Amino acid sequence: MNTTRLITVFGGSGFVGRHVVRALALDGWRIRVASRRPELAFFLPTLGTAGQICTVQANMRYPDSVAAAMRGATAVVNLSGILAPSGRQTFDGIHRFGAAALADAAKAEGITNLVHVSAIGADVNAASAYARSKAEGEAAVRETVPDAVIARPSLVFGPEDDFFNRFAAMARLFPGLPLIGGGHTKFQPVYVGDVAKFIAKAAAGEVKSGTVHELGGPEIKTFHELLAYICEVTGRRRLLMPLPFGLASLMARSTEIASSVSLGLYPPLLAMTRDQVTLLKSDNIVSAAAMAEKRTLQGAGIEPETIAAIVPTYLARFRRTGQFAVRGA
Repeated sequence: MNTTRLITVFGGSGFVGRHVVRALALDGWRIRVASRRPELAFFLPTLGTAGQICTVQANMRYPDSVAAAMRGATAVVNLSGILAPSGRQTFDGIHRFGAAALADAAKAEGITNLVHVSAIGADVNAASAYARSKAEGEAAVRETVPDAVIARPSLVFGPEDDFFNRFAAMARLFPGLPLIGGGHTKFQPVYVGDVAKFIAKAAAGEVKSGTVHELGGPEIKTFHELLAYICEVTGRRRLLMPLPFGLASLMARSTEIASSVSLGLYPPLLAMTRDQVTLLKSDNIVSAAAMAEKRTLQGAGIEPETIAAIVPTYLARFRRTGQFAVRGA
């Protein structure tokens, strides 16, 4: 471990964050994980050697706490993000204001080594509030820290993901799964471990500074193909039911209302927002420009894992008799 290299990771206790922290630890960094609720990040120090990883409190809505968490660091990773607003955690507050506060603090600290994680589809003119806020956050980071590396992953999968696990759980409980918009939306699912490798490379200066990279896996799949694959892996014969965008938006509105009046008791498994439905109207794949300019995982020297190599290892628990079940039975 090189004790002169200290990196602050914002959002390190989340799904992607824990894998990034592990990759950075293996790369020899001392790591300070900044979290809004550090008591929920108690498991992170076990990912490194004694004293290598510590947690501190920081809230992206409070710039002073962001600056304090960054003090003395030589590099910063921003993984903070939400998929749906909740209370005071809004898209604008986390994705735009929080990113701007982090970039301002990095500049004040003299840090130019900043890795900012956004999302494929980030666009200031997007119909989705999520995609617009991600683009606004990118712009704020680039304006203040021009050398920052921005990573835009597609749908990220791994043992704790909220896509394959969610629909596998739904397949266990319900006779059918919804194909929003007919299931034609295209994704390029990327393994969380590969995203973590890329971020570690960027933090180490092995990725060209001031660039935007789009991270996707080796396969492009439609929403329909992904749900069919989940049913195959878990051995569940389920109806895949096309659901028009208009009807899906009405259903999402009803779940938003139910979630807001249920005092947190509405099942997260069934929660859906209108903004998420809007996101599904656009494909989520690596652009031709990024591939041509090698602003991809392969361009960074990382050969991405396939869905088939990883997903069955953690969806086995959704089979009727677990990992010993015969697929398709």
